[in-house]
Amino acid sequence: MENKTVIVVGAGSAGSVVARRLVDAGASVTLFEAGNEDTNPAIHDLSRMGELWHSPDDWDYYTTPMQGTANKPMHLPRGKVMGGSHALNATIWVRCAPQDFDHWASVSSPDWAWENVLPVYKAIENFSGGASALRGGAGLLSVVDQYPLDEIHRSIIDAAVQSGVEHNPDYNGESLEGVSQEQVNIVDGERINTWKAYLKPVRESLDIVTGAEVHSLLIEDGAVAGVRYRSGGQMHELRADEVVLSAGALGSPQILLRSGIGPSAELEAAGVAPLLDAPQVGKNLHDHLLAPVIGQTTAKDIPAPRPGVSVSQTHLFAKSREDLAVPDTQPIFFSVPMYSPGMEPVDGTAFTLHSGIVAPHSRGELTLSGPSLDDPVRIDLNALDDRRDMDAFLFSIKQCRGIMAQPALAGDWGAVEVYPGAAVQDDAALEDYIRNNVVTYHHQVGTCRMGVDAQAVVDPRLKLNGLEGLRVIDASIMPRITTGNTNAPAVLIGELGAKFLLEDLAAGR
Repeated sequence: MENKTVIVVGAGSAGSVVARRLVDAGASVTLFEAGNEDTNPAIHDLSRMGELWHSPDDWDYYTTPMQGTANKPMHLPRGKVMGGSHALNATIWVRCAPQDFDHWASVSSPDWAWENVLPVYKAIENFSGGASALRGGAGLLSVVDQYPLDEIHRSIIDAAVQSGVEHNPDYNGESLEGVSQEQVNIVDGERINTWKAYLKPVRESLDIVTGAEVHSLLIEDGAVAGVRYRSGGQMHELRADEVVLSAGALGSPQILLRSGIGPSAELEAAGVAPLLDAPQVGKNLHDHLLAPVIGQTTAKDIPAPRPGVSVSQTHLFAKSREDLAVPDTQPIFFSVPMYSPGMEPVDGTAFTLHSGIVAPHSRGELTLSGPSLDDPVRIDLNALDDRRDMDAFLFSIKQCRGIMAQPALAGDWGAVEVYPGAAVQDDAALEDYIRNNVVTYHHQVGTCRMGVDAQAVVDPRLKLNGLEGLRVIDASIMPRITTGNTNAPAVLIGELGAKFLLEDLAAGR
């Protein structure tokens, strides 16, 4: 490995893991990050997470207006900084359902089956509850569940139990279902992510190029030979033996498309010369979605957010139908009002029970508008196009309204539902409310789908189909989204992708 040079594009949840494992193996690694160092204090204090949206550390993407969202665009915050979106998110650690990975295995290889990924998850985790048959206690990434809950979050759990939801002390244990305290990545009151936990301790062992946006791949003699990137307003090239794209579900497909790898007719229309017809690049885009139930407190005020702790500390998983094998909804709860654009703020303090769907059937796409880095990308989630998604959403928002009305909230806090509000009652009105106020759960996936079928973008070992020298290792490879927050699966993908790459390099494959 000492003679191998590898370029990794993206210093997020997966890319930082890949770079660390390559360094450990003795490879010569250059890491490109379009953003800069994580010097913004709001990154490290989870109570200030809201300051990061629309900041220089946010790619600040927007979707196209979508029919399913009342013809409104949707903001998609994504991390443009060392740490990637793990520097912007709430650090909620959800390993998701075993069935998710067994499905991946069914369309790829047994490497992705739950029985094979569970040991990887355990090796990643340093869980505050200690090691067990299901949890890891000695990994690089801290996972904490033993932090004091804000009083409003304790009441939310009580109200959920009063409504008939079971309390689940460890949703990363035997079962996802129930209401739980969120497990998070925090050390000494500060956000931890794979950049900090994996890569920063060895940063002197690799070349890190920040403020460098990769435009496309260098392709020579039928193989990927390096990258073309912009830094300081100038275009540059760098060659390597292998290239790894870990730029995320919105970033990695853009690089492939600008390289001429994608649906040929669409590339030609965008002014890009097709090099490899890969019809699924940019397709299969999907995301988890949320819609708020906001309650005003009239009996007492909610204290201001505590430094070092997120305003989101609790969530629940539930099945919208009894015949489902795993939950398809995951409401997430906030101690502050999470207003959608256009909502009028209430007087006094308020909190949010964010209804949410986590098994969407709708699929969208990402396409180019032109060949350069400055040509805006078109992102169409096609959100809520499939009727089944709205049916699950209706279940979730009704469940959240029911929790809001329980004594632990309506009594102790004098909680009064402000949004959707008493005037919104029948399913048609609720559906209209959801479409007008839906937001992302920050979990875009699927645009470089893994599989063994002819149209899969990458194979089960995450090698690009049709060209040598390139791997895609990030959430874009998910054939189908996981049941819950996608950050933990992205870290898992980083570990497995690095393992495959190192094995194949050692074997000369």
